[in-house]
Amino acid sequence: MPTPSTSVPQPASAPAPSPARVFSEAERQAVYDAIFHRRDVRNEFKPDAVEPEALERVLRAAHAAPSVGLSQPWNFILIRDETRRSEIEQAFSRANAEALEMFPDHRRADYAALKLQGIRKAPLNICVTCDRSRGGEVVLGRTHNRDMDLYSTVCAVQNLWLAARAEGIGVGWVSIFHESDLKRILNLPEHVSVVAYLCVGYVDELYDRPELALRRWAEVADLREVVLEETWPEATADL
Repeated sequence: MPTPSTSVPQPASAPAPSPARVFSEAERQAVYDAIFHRRDVRNEFKPDAVEPEALERVLRAAHAAPSVGLSQPWNFILIRDETRRSEIEQAFSRANAEALEMFPDHRRADYAALKLQGIRKAPLNICVTCDRSRGGEVVLGRTHNRDMDLYSTVCAVQNLWLAARAEGIGVGWVSIFHESDLKRILNLPEHVSVVAYLCVGYVDELYDRPELALRRWAEVADLREVVLEETWPEATADL
């Protein structure tokens, strides 16, 4: 009778890396320009439909995002139907009314004056979802942090946003929803989570700085305030 093999399977030989591409100064600057001139767009959308070729490039950029274990857990639901967008806008309005009541009295008027979504004005909406079952029960790199698939999907959103900015396309992230409403309207299965609801369309004008900073709702933090060395400062660790 043959003896059962106890040998450990050997991994396939690793492919050899290619030389890293060196980007020109102009190419590097273009990346930084897209990052620093990105804005969260609410009211500046033009009515023009997003060109299919440009949309394809933007979605390819999103799909090229890093993902834990190469699981690529995202889907991009393109929403153009007026009836469906009207229902989504109503869901936003209900949640926004609840949000208003969460702020202290002295901030409610400022909050009510903010334009917080462009669901109907933007010619295209994109719901970015995360399939929490993609890749199976055990995914390389997600063994000790179950939410790495969600973080991966956020990387796809950032890629989409920056690529859109380079194309002259504005993006606004609408987060004031009950997820259950979006899942019902978009027929999402239980194991699929909503990560981002985006309003998308061409823009001619953008604010020079984040709009909430211009409206004095909040200030842009200085980089030096958020960079730490080695560990969290002891004096604030227990606050």
